[in-house]
Amino acid sequence: MFLHRLFQIALVGFAFASTTVYAESVVDKAAPLFSATAADGTTVKLADLHGKTVVLEWTNHECPFVVKHYESGNIPNLQKDAVAKGIVWLQVISSAPDKQGHVSGETAQKLNAHRGATPTNTLFDDDGKIGKLYGATNTPQFFIIDPQGVLVYKGGIDSIPSADQSDIGKAENYVSAALADLAAGRKVAKSNTKPYGCSVKYAS
Repeated sequence: MFLHRLFQIALVGFAFASTTVYAESVVDKAAPLFSATAADGTTVKLADLHGKTVVLEWTNHECPFVVKHYESGNIPNLQKDAVAKGIVWLQVISSAPDKQGHVSGETAQKLNAHRGATPTNTLFDDDGKIGKLYGATNTPQFFIIDPQGVLVYKGGIDSIPSADQSDIGKAENYVSAALADLAAGRKVAKSNTKPYGCSVKYAS
């Protein structure tokens, strides 16, 4: 029991210890443009996706908070539903080389196949420029861009900041709610929420 409590305390510290300040993307403003190399070797440019809803998912497969949402099927199910509706879902890996979560394109694809994940693609941000452009601080963390290129949501996946899979069913899923609002032509009700998880493993 004591060790379990220590583990819980360590996870909370892991989730919220990051204090580095980066640029902030702004909801209801144009999403920052970027270009990145993808896991399949192609170059993905946000400008080329104008006219489509885009989800950016900051991820790190070794983070226990990310593991929670993949092992449970929570994120893979969100991806599958979104992509089936024509939404472009892009994982973003900002882990620097030699840092936790950094992988090759081949490994990223194998990880997704193993986890039943179906993002449109996986983007590499080794130098952290895209992450810092958006102000990404945690994994998992989400940014949703509407077809006009406007950022309409940024924040966490849900309302319960834990690494416990049993909390998923009790939590309010902010990402699915934002996508539902967008599909219905409504303003996203909760457009800026607090992300939780591991700190993004930038080089500095």
